[in-house]
Amino acid sequence: MAPNIAIIGGGPCGLTLARLLECKGIEYVVYERDESDVSNRRGGSLDIHPRTGQLALQEAGLFDEFKKHARYEDTVFAVANQQGERVFQHGQGRDAPEIDRIWLRQILLDSIPKENVRWSHVLQNVTPGPNGHHVLHFTNGSSVSGFKLVIGADGAWSKVRPAITPAKPQYSGSHYIESRINPNNPFYNIMASKVGAGSLMCLGSSKQIITQRQGDGSYRIYLGVSVPEDFVRGGTIDLTDTESTRRLFLSSEFFKDWAEELKDFIRYSEEFRSWPLYYMSPETVSWVSVPGLTLVGDAAHLATPNGEGVNCAMADALSLATKITAYGTNELDRAVRDYEEDMFIRAVEHIKSGLEMGAIMSHKDGPAALLSFFNAAIESAAQPS
Repeated sequence: MAPNIAIIGGGPCGLTLARLLECKGIEYVVYERDESDVSNRRGGSLDIHPRTGQLALQEAGLFDEFKKHARYEDTVFAVANQQGERVFQHGQGRDAPEIDRIWLRQILLDSIPKENVRWSHVLQNVTPGPNGHHVLHFTNGSSVSGFKLVIGADGAWSKVRPAITPAKPQYSGSHYIESRINPNNPFYNIMASKVGAGSLMCLGSSKQIITQRQGDGSYRIYLGVSVPEDFVRGGTIDLTDTESTRRLFLSSEFFKDWAEELKDFIRYSEEFRSWPLYYMSPETVSWVSVPGLTLVGDAAHLATPNGEGVNCAMADALSLATKITAYGTNELDRAVRDYEEDMFIRAVEHIKSGLEMGAIMSHKDGPAALLSFFNAAIESAAQPS
């Protein structure tokens, strides 16, 4: 007999939800596309916020374990212009510690029974089934049904979403080209002396070079550029050809007129990957609740980066788990309706925040735009409530 709940996706959002259900003794199963817990080691560093991600971990009984791997020293971030001149620094001691995505995921995985995760299950689609139960079809040829509730925690290109809403992600017009400088890189010591702890955001001419220290001491580098959606897929660039990739981004088309010390971040970068930025239109984040189905995290409200993505997703998990616990497994549809009503409000704010941040980051005078944003936020926070 199938458990009451199927969670599609074993990222931080889906696993937070699984752990919260585990704590309440509610039966569930997680279907994850990866082959095992060590088959996907990608993902950068995440800052976990007090009222969302941290709260979810506290409710899950995992906050002490989280603190063993959290990096409070990496909360600092600096802003510089394209000449490398720092114009702002903030965040030292901020209660938003960093943790590598793979560590957060492992903490969550270790907190639930191994038999509750089905690896190598790539969802193909969801179709209506007998007795009101939806059927999950996987690319490995298997299918399963009998769940009272199927929860799509399967990210930007969710296969659960089409069974709920026709809404699709839209391309933002921007890419991050991600790379890395590891401790064995000949440039590493210079990099570490220039950047240090936390993050450095260099902005100018509607482009960005962002660096962020990781848990192993390495630095991830993100080149933010406005390019066509098929910039990589269409063959404009072959990211596996490291030398040609470096030459392209050092050319006049991209970062030629930036400071030499910042161009060194590109000259010594390795392991290039593409990250095109998509988002859901705020107007589409609302639907008539579908019995037996719902969405959480990016599957529900994909946004361009704004520092809140994983936190908003973990808040979804906590909210949904709380509603399910309150109503019980015999009233899951009612729990979902209440959860979605709250989530829609959160989702629209999250997406709009991402679009606002994207506009600031790609402003022709990025440092000034970002400083103005920070100053307004600080002034607002200082106002009496």
